[in-house]
Amino acid sequence: MKILVVDDELDICEILKYNLETEGFDVVTASSVEEAIELPLQDYSLILLDVMMGEMSGFQMVRRLKNNSSTAGIPVIFITALDGEDNLVKGLNIGADDYIAKPLSMKEVKARVRAVLRRSSSSQQAVAHPDDSRIVYKGITLDLNAKTVTCDGQKLVFTKLEFELLSFFLQHPNKVFSREDLLKYCWPQDVMVLDRTVDVNITRLRKKIGHYGKQIKTRVGYGYCFEE
Repeated sequence: MKILVVDDELDICEILKYNLETEGFDVVTASSVEEAIELPLQDYSLILLDVMMGEMSGFQMVRRLKNNSSTAGIPVIFITALDGEDNLVKGLNIGADDYIAKPLSMKEVKARVRAVLRRSSSSQQAVAHPDDSRIVYKGITLDLNAKTVTCDGQKLVFTKLEFELLSFFLQHPNKVFSREDLLKYCWPQDVMVLDRTVDVNITRLRKKIGHYGKQIKTRVGYGYCFEE
């Protein structure tokens, strides 16, 4: 697997390159976003990315990645000296998969890299089928035309909101969404509801999909995600 490390601190690049290569990865480094975007980014399985660099920031690079269909699926881990909840939330909201603060622990970096790569690989199991408008994840099948849900061969009765929530989660695996995000994407725009309404519907959804319900994770202070 090829990993790209983008950081303007040469020492950080060299340390990460050495440690990840000892884990069997093929590692390429770049000292700026400008240098990185000249590379064939679609060839990489993961990008480790500093936030504050030169003229273009790591946040700007992730936005470019997510706006390009050939690179939108590449997982990104931010590595930065920035602290604070706001920076964490910003990084996750624009599409980062994880966020590690400097100074780095190589043991933590290796563990997070493998975890993100596992999740990225698993996410390929949830597939949208444009020909028959289905979403399939393991034993769960959603028919987007018939608005039906089958779980391990059993047809389930879903409310419209439960269907919209499950469909949204399966199409955006391993990404954390706030209650406000879920209200925006899954609820009718002309309906006024409380944040607590999201929690209630998440609880019901978890129960309906049985053992798959444990994969809808609560991220305290941030929201919910479907973790594979």
